[in-house]
Amino acid sequence: MSTVSVVIPCYKYGHFLADCVKSVLDEQEGVDVRVLIIDDASPDDSADVARALAAADPRIEVRVHERNRGHIATYNEGLLEWADGDYVALLSADDRLVPGALVRAAALLDAHPEAGFAYGRPLRFRHGGPLPAARTRSTGSVVYPGRWWLDRRFREGTGCITSPEVVVRTSLQRKVGGYDPELPHAGDIEMWMRLAAHADVGYVQGADQAFYRVHGDNMSTTDFGGQLDDLRQRLVAFDSVLDKCGDLLPGSDRLAVAARTRLARYALRRAYRAYDRGRTAVVPVDELVRFAAECLPDGYTSLAEYRALLRRRRIGPRVMPYLQPLVLSAVADRGREWLWWRSWKRRGI
Repeated sequence: MSTVSVVIPCYKYGHFLADCVKSVLDEQEGVDVRVLIIDDASPDDSADVARALAAADPRIEVRVHERNRGHIATYNEGLLEWADGDYVALLSADDRLVPGALVRAAALLDAHPEAGFAYGRPLRFRHGGPLPAARTRSTGSVVYPGRWWLDRRFREGTGCITSPEVVVRTSLQRKVGGYDPELPHAGDIEMWMRLAAHADVGYVQGADQAFYRVHGDNMSTTDFGGQLDDLRQRLVAFDSVLDKCGDLLPGSDRLAVAARTRLARYALRRAYRAYDRGRTAVVPVDELVRFAAECLPDGYTSLAEYRALLRRRRIGPRVMPYLQPLVLSAVADRGREWLWWRSWKRRGI
């Protein structure tokens, strides 16, 4: 029977701990599971809740920090210092596993020693709302070559993993290392890519693997300034992977250009959409353009998204929201958008 070490970092989430731990220990028949709860000096009763859970189940260990060390240090403590099972998973105290998730992931990794980690589909749910219905029967699995999977991340400029749905081979986790403290908001994607540089990637098909809680305390940011910070963090993450693993990745220069081009497109798209939505007063348009220039100093002005931004600037932020339904996206057929532009000019609006 495979062994799985599950690390549950907790900061002020003691009220979620019981459900989280239950999903790990009571709903994963077929694997030998141990749990470490690390309370990062929570100011509430989270540590007491963790200790009570551990007193009732010998499979649970608890560590309590005397001072707050931050989420990255807490993650790495569990992943690199404590985990000793065949596989390791990191699960935030406010998330949950889908029944059988560890069994499905372990079966994939058992069958494919070339795979360094396995993930599947996460289910998002709103805090305070019911859990969505989860699929628990897998229809199979697929193992992607790590280099192919990594190449796709660079081309798309983003990750495809939330976090609680991942199970990693512990030996590979120790080899590659943990989360980078220089990447507090993009450490996940950077680490998944480092793992993929060393091993193949498994995906559980058909079944859902984890529940991800969406609420105001999530690390991900939805405000406009936060979105720009997210793009900056992603850029640092891609650069970090190439710096650490470039010798394992033929064509690293090509990968760098692909990621930077995609990130520049994201930034410029957010900039021109601010005109469409009448939000130029709150969206940092100029900063987004400067970020695109940082990504592609010699090429950002040739992107279709930049041309779309120039058109909207000519029209102006006051008029653009009213015309937006008529405007084709910057990535649509250039000829059709050019015809629309000529038509607009003839109307003299």
